[in-house]
Amino acid sequence: MVRKREQIILDHIRHVGKATYDELAHILKVSTMTVRRDITRMADEGRITKTLKGAQRIADDDLDLLETQLALRLSEHVAEKRALARVALEMIHNGQTLFLDGSTTCGELAVLLGQDGQGLTVITNSLLVAQKLRRNRDNTLVLVGGRFDFDTYTFVGPSAEEQIRQYFVDLSFMSTRGFVPTEGTYESSVDSFRIKQGIVKQSRQSVLMVDHSKFGRRALSKVLNIEQIDTIITDDQTPSDQLVSLREKGKTVLLATGFKPNFEDNKSTN
Repeated sequence: MVRKREQIILDHIRHVGKATYDELAHILKVSTMTVRRDITRMADEGRITKTLKGAQRIADDDLDLLETQLALRLSEHVAEKRALARVALEMIHNGQTLFLDGSTTCGELAVLLGQDGQGLTVITNSLLVAQKLRRNRDNTLVLVGGRFDFDTYTFVGPSAEEQIRQYFVDLSFMSTRGFVPTEGTYESSVDSFRIKQGIVKQSRQSVLMVDHSKFGRRALSKVLNIEQIDTIITDDQTPSDQLVSLREKGKTVLLATGFKPNFEDNKSTN
């Protein structure tokens, strides 16, 4: 029911441009407090812009995201992704060179870096990440080019893979479709996983940001071996036996705690 209300709100605002809480409450036949909560959640997810008396559609350069498969990924496990991003931010120091992949988890990290990062060089093949970072001129943004994948908002293909091999980074941050601690990471997109395989070889430290929903899942292709991952950032809903397994393999495991998960989310996205 919540998601149905949100879709009605989104469709209405995209059609008319903006709407008040009272107007939306009338359309949905719910209280204004219910609408306020929906609007707050949707604004936090980057789907609309909150205003003093209601909401308006987001800037045109972000609207295109809502026409892709990325829209669904942006709306799932948001609390977990943000919690992981806050932990990742603590690992980063001014002057470092970073790589961020095209995952929505790294998109949340990009939001934080766009607000607080200083003196960083951030390399990415993700237009989503670049959009989040572009407003902070204290950092250097390097966008890897190639063939544009409309579903993931990333640049992929031989040209992107060749460019990746030219860079060396202090920290590479990635997420994944599925993760088995005894094996490694799995992806569905052949085009994107070659980028990850390439940058890990060029990184001082590789960091996997993976919420509890990814554990024990496999996808089409194996991408990274567990030996290629140095640090795993996950949340405190991850089964303890999985954490023990990682630590026994000598991996650094960082836990995000104190967030409020969205129990309506039941799909795994990266």
